[in-house]
Amino acid sequence: MVNIKVFVTQLSGERLWDTDISLPSQLQISINVNLLGFERRSSEMIETPFVFTASFTPSVAQINIKGKAQASGTKEELDKMMDDFKSQKAPPALMVQAVSSVAIAEAIVISKTIGVPPPLPPLVPPQEQMKPGAGPVTKYTA
Repeated sequence: MVNIKVFVTQLSGERLWDTDISLPSQLQISINVNLLGFERRSSEMIETPFVFTASFTPSVAQINIKGKAQASGTKEELDKMMDDFKSQKAPPALMVQAVSSVAIAEAIVISKTIGVPPPLPPLVPPQEQMKPGAGPVTKYTA
């Protein structure tokens, strides 16, 4: 089983909207998670730097988080991850989920500090989830 550790090395948050002016009623928050490459540290460990960005539209704030994630496991599991990376397949979902979870937790604290809505997906009421044709929500709004 692959074990993932996430280390945050840099945090930044900037409020671009004047504090004297109330925030717009409709905000879109775009989240981008980039894993910047996989490097073999040992036969049982792979490391990848990452960058997490939360951008607001209109441009009220910007949150950036950088760090590295380490995956440890059997040689066979890590060989498959490296092979998938070299063949330009999507990064492992387990790695993306671990990085996203840690980065979103940090982004929530930063957003509270700078006074902007947190970068969270909208909550969909249970009735809307049950409607036929109700697909996944792809935009974040605050």
